[in-house]
Amino acid sequence: MRVSALVFLFVANSTQAADVAVSGEVQQVETQCSRHADYDIYLSGIHTGTMSRTETWRGKSAVVSSNSKASILGIGTQYQQSAELVWSDESSEWITEKFHQKVTGFRARDMYASFSDNGRVSKVDVDGDIEGYRSDDTPLRDVDTLAIQMREFLMLGRQQFRLIRQASDAIEPYQYYVQKPISKNIAPWGELSLIPVTQTGAEEVTYYFAPAMDYQLIQARYHGIILRGLIELNQYSSSCG
Repeated sequence: MRVSALVFLFVANSTQAADVAVSGEVQQVETQCSRHADYDIYLSGIHTGTMSRTETWRGKSAVVSSNSKASILGIGTQYQQSAELVWSDESSEWITEKFHQKVTGFRARDMYASFSDNGRVSKVDVDGDIEGYRSDDTPLRDVDTLAIQMREFLMLGRQQFRLIRQASDAIEPYQYYVQKPISKNIAPWGELSLIPVTQTGAEEVTYYFAPAMDYQLIQARYHGIILRGLIELNQYSSSCG
């Protein structure tokens, strides 16, 4: 099972710039805020690690930092990623500018990726080996930007959509289908109405978003053949409006 499956969908959020009048003139002011989420990681029902994710927003751009520690197949593994993303006025969507991902332990790697042509072209450096990738119609995104765009589509009422993730050695297209809301009791928040979103493709995952919590990701279930993974939110804080 890929390390990315354990950390694949994190909390997806967005913010926007505000307009204020100063000395009779309207000026664009960047709104700055942050969101932080902590998750528990389970493999086949056994608690195997934790994950944290922090978004720092400045207007229509953000830096997202993710960290996780887990035991995978008996190997201690740590995942770290920092991604920079921005809103594209050209295509009205969130796109990745660049990211750095480092994994130690299971499937260890040091990966840098940068994007151009409105997210459709990437240059990827994995442990010194450089490859280039291109998509004709859909931007290539890192895992965090993909999560943010998924939430964007969900809030717009989309019932199905297609996204592509930039992996370390390939590009992975996914199809998403929005399901009917369900109710779950999630500590410490109690009974929540959740919207499941199923992902098909190289990795099959079901994500559960809570509209009452500003469409935060509450759970993500990885449907592996041998191991089944789960991440579940246990703490969340935000300074964003």
